[in-house]
Amino acid sequence: MDPRQWLDDYESRLADLTQKSADLQESVAAANGRATSRDGAVTVTVGPNGGLLDLELGHRACELGPARLTALILGTARAAQKQAAQKVMEAFEPIGTGTEAMRMYMDALPDDPDDVAPDDHDPDPDPEPEPPRPPAPPQPPARPRTAARPARRDDEDDDDNQPW
Repeated sequence: MDPRQWLDDYESRLADLTQKSADLQESVAAANGRATSRDGAVTVTVGPNGGLLDLELGHRACELGPARLTALILGTARAAQKQAAQKVMEAFEPIGTGTEAMRMYMDALPDDPDDVAPDDHDPDPDPEPEPPRPPAPPQPPARPRTAARPARRDDEDDDDNQPW
């Protein structure tokens, strides 16, 4: 191969990789995931790494109760994280197709065991038990009564006993 042609080919591949790298950075930075529960009570937005960026609770969220709301938030967050992970994988494909790095990333993606929607929850769960009331604080012990001191007379001179 002609050295000049080899150099031109190398520079072309380098420019292509540089462009793909810039596109990858831009795509990964924009690879947020956003999911809303079917009932609209919860919307979760996560970044490309799955970290929570925003949590929006609709007016219906207050009606769900703590256990159901928690389950709905977590399920919706998982859906948003899955969406973000899919976008990152799609961004990485032009550079990573067929590479060990792509296989490692694909293996790290969580499986979707039952493909359950985030708001598939029991509509009538058992009511949460009332938390036990804390015991009443113990009463302080009664003060012992002391005998009353005899009244002092004003004409007593106590200056001898007081050093100041």
